[in-house]
Amino acid sequence: MALASFTARFKQFVTPDALRSYLAEFISTFFYVFVVVGSAMASRKLMSDLATGPSSLVLVAIANTFALSSSVYIASNVSGGHVNPAVTFGLAVGGHISVSTALFYWVSQMLASVMACLLLKVATVSQDVPIYTIASEMTGFGASMIEGVLTFGLVYAVYAGGDTRSGPLRSIGPLVIGLMAGSMVLAAGPFSGGSMNPALAFGSAVVAGRFKNQAVYWVGPLIGAAVAGLLYDNVVFPGHVSGRVNSDGTTGV
Repeated sequence: MALASFTARFKQFVTPDALRSYLAEFISTFFYVFVVVGSAMASRKLMSDLATGPSSLVLVAIANTFALSSSVYIASNVSGGHVNPAVTFGLAVGGHISVSTALFYWVSQMLASVMACLLLKVATVSQDVPIYTIASEMTGFGASMIEGVLTFGLVYAVYAGGDTRSGPLRSIGPLVIGLMAGSMVLAAGPFSGGSMNPALAFGSAVVAGRFKNQAVYWVGPLIGAAVAGLLYDNVVFPGHVSGRVNSDGTTGV
């Protein structure tokens, strides 16, 4: 009986619509990570003596803005365009997607990030893949707080960008989300890296083989995402369901 129930539930998450949503998350996350990590590698290649300077920070922030806006847009009608395990977690906590769907999304996002970083390493003839690190004078707790605040702002922008009451302005939701991410990178890049995305930090760490302070890029963003979702739905706009509900039960901007 239990096996039959499990089988029936599992089949709900391997329908054609569900599989398309997982693939959409994989594709959008792949290109987002490819651009963000690739821009950091390109900056280091062109300006090796200024790899951590202001020019590099601006370059990565601009790449983050363009990449996230585009990635959210291309997947929004299929999977909701999460492109980030923290966004998925925030929407799951808010009840917009099921926990099971969120787990499948996580697998797609994490695999896409690892594949993007691996491709960069192989295609650039084994150049080092940069990882997210915290400033030497900072503690892990402080860096987690920063990443949590950054992710709160990002996920709050995701909720606001998908608000059905925005009218015509809702069409620029992906752009707003990208601009928020880019500005956050400019604000916190020198301190915690401005990841806001556990998959982004995880993929580069796996390929580079260095996991120091990896918890910073999970704990802070997941807490920040959950608080943003709960605050938006229950305090700022109580009783209002933001976002588009797709055919597979997912929610997008």
